[in-house]
Amino acid sequence: MGNGGSAVKVCTDHQGGINWLSLSPDGQRLLTGSEDGTARLWSTADSQCHGHLQGHESYITFCHLENEAAFTCSADHTIRKWDVVTGQCLAIYRGHTSIVNRILVAKDYLFSGSYDRTARCWSVDKEKQIQEFRGHRNCVLTLAHYSSRDVLEEEEEEEEEEEKVSRDLLVTGSTDCTVKVWWVSSGRCYQTLLGHTGAVLCLILDAPNRELFSGSTDYTIRTWNIVTGEQLKVFKEHQGSVICLELVNRHLYSGSADRTVKCWLVDTGERIQTYKAHKHSVSTLKYHAGILFTGSGDACARAFNSKSGVLQKIFRGHKFIINCIQIHNELLYTASHDGTLRIWDIRGICKRNKRRLKKERSAQGRSSQKGSLSRLFNNKVGCMVQQENGE
Repeated sequence: MGNGGSAVKVCTDHQGGINWLSLSPDGQRLLTGSEDGTARLWSTADSQCHGHLQGHESYITFCHLENEAAFTCSADHTIRKWDVVTGQCLAIYRGHTSIVNRILVAKDYLFSGSYDRTARCWSVDKEKQIQEFRGHRNCVLTLAHYSSRDVLEEEEEEEEEEEKVSRDLLVTGSTDCTVKVWWVSSGRCYQTLLGHTGAVLCLILDAPNRELFSGSTDYTIRTWNIVTGEQLKVFKEHQGSVICLELVNRHLYSGSADRTVKCWLVDTGERIQTYKAHKHSVSTLKYHAGILFTGSGDACARAFNSKSGVLQKIFRGHKFIINCIQIHNELLYTASHDGTLRIWDIRGICKRNKRRLKKERSAQGRSSQKGSLSRLFNNKVGCMVQQENGE
């Protein structure tokens, strides 16, 4: 196991901690949002800062990057939209009365969640609030979005006429221990999911399988049917708050304040792996090509073999908690509260992992072939015994 050595590049342009890091869908740009009240655009081609987005009156809590526009939300109660080429502010969305924690862009909608206990929906282009979702008793921390077309059968879509116009739904997780599902068109609450006894910190949606996963300060992850609101499973083995979730191929990865990540089989609820070695909370995680990358409050990023749980590499260099990680073109990007964006070359461990996977598949193939020959031999022996017995 290597210790990570030095980063390929350390970007020190921000004057305050980086709270979030977003990668554009086309992989060409990165966006960082900082405690210094600014956001910066970075090219993944040359790792240079190509845009300094200034205008917020307080720190940026979260950011989201599309191919042609960047979005930031702030403790100044506003959300801003920016041109990624010129860095010009294109729109300011005003209406929240407290810190905006989270934003989500889906189709022509911009969704936001705030300490003011509301979530809101905005028209991306018209700089106008379309809907307000009011009902939580405390701040809204996390968001998810889906369309009922993705989950409902035709006969299940018998809703009020105004709701049939737009079948979009917003999911909100709150420190009031609840998850709520809302019709976007009317602002009406469709489901309130009850069961958590602590703040809901993270959500992962699997619309094709009608499932929602929520992680909480009550140390549990819960699975819900998003059509019926039924609680399906409770994953209980963590000994600290569940901070982050990642869903890959029906495997659920959960990062916790208990200094571990756990991997669960979604279909059975079985915990099949625990990834240890962190010396503080696991703040962020990302799965890539059979490797689980984690960021921690101990200022290190780590790479684990996702199947065996073996620690493959530690990336050292940050001074404070790593808040977010992204991966593109076999480069690992880590953003920290120390104000730096660090870039690491992960080609070596990706290559080793590919070789290992190839060997495993080859071994499985040989094992399968042996099994087939064994079955064939046993069948022949069985036939001979039957013939000898005159059957």
